[in-house]
Amino acid sequence: MALVSEAASHRVAQGALQQAPDPAPGDTASGVVSPLPAAAVGALPLPVPPAPLRTPARADGWLGGILAGLAAGALWGMVFVAPEVVPQFGAVDLAVGRFVACGLFSLLLLLVPGLLGRGLRLPTLAQAGAALGLSVLGYTGYYLLLVLAIGQAGPVLPTLIIGTIPVWVMLLGKPVGLRWAALVPGLLLTAAGLAILLRLPDDSRLGEPVSLWLGVACAAAAMVSWTAFALLNAAWLKRHPEVPVWHWATWMGVAAGVGALGLWLVLGTPLAVLSQREGWGLFVAVCVVTGIGAAWVASVAWNLASRRLSPSLAGQLIVSETVFGVAYAFVWSGQWPVAAQWLACGLFVLGILSSIRAHR
Repeated sequence: MALVSEAASHRVAQGALQQAPDPAPGDTASGVVSPLPAAAVGALPLPVPPAPLRTPARADGWLGGILAGLAAGALWGMVFVAPEVVPQFGAVDLAVGRFVACGLFSLLLLLVPGLLGRGLRLPTLAQAGAALGLSVLGYTGYYLLLVLAIGQAGPVLPTLIIGTIPVWVMLLGKPVGLRWAALVPGLLLTAAGLAILLRLPDDSRLGEPVSLWLGVACAAAAMVSWTAFALLNAAWLKRHPEVPVWHWATWMGVAAGVGALGLWLVLGTPLAVLSQREGWGLFVAVCVVTGIGAAWVASVAWNLASRRLSPSLAGQLIVSETVFGVAYAFVWSGQWPVAAQWLACGLFVLGILSSIRAHR
């Protein structure tokens, strides 16, 4: 409509100019100024027409952003199966191994520019402290709670509880103007899915959990930890736009490695004992894959998706982590989901999508 009105106004003005008689030379009595000489007219700058309006379109790299978001979900989903691959190693050892691998890889990325003569970008003391604290919430502490939850309740139920993180981030970070009532349908659907899983008999869950409710508590604590990390990390990045995202991710990885070493010194198994345990080689491989793949590479993929896609579409792709995690768990165990588990997963996905739709 704006383009139509602008074109009509231009035509009316053009017609009026064509119908108006040429003023006599030097005629200024009626307020009409004599036309300038042709040379002077040619010297005047011509008006620049306004740029045409464009309707919103998909950003460049839309498909690449979708694939990057799905890749991040697929990499994140590996975390839920790692304890099942090497059950003879404890939760602390898995958490330490994963983030030591992530820290070493990040340290290598941090030092490579200096080795190539391009200079180092090191954090200040305040930046290093923030990276260390946030790494505990989003990396070391979160993963430790998650593997404890999986060890007690199996991989499926913690996977679904962790999958509610997008809802809580949206709920606690609700933008001004969004009605609380718009969030109710998604929360109810998610709660219904979790209620169905909690009522399932023990033999329908994976992993024969020792204590279901302890596992649920650890999964809920992991959910709170990562939700706090998401909100605080976003706030920190907004307050420090001068720090590139790439450097921040590398600093966080190094901080996670430092935190993992501290955790190992207090609660970890001595390296001499670990190396003599059966499955040591597989344990190292799991730590390297999850430390680099599910930590660093997944973060890069998710940052790429967040940059190329709208927040609503990128938020919906978080659900892919749950889908991949549940799929990996059932594939590893060789079991097929029962009808109630299918229903719970369906309600869970619908709840996430409903909440994100309300957020849009």
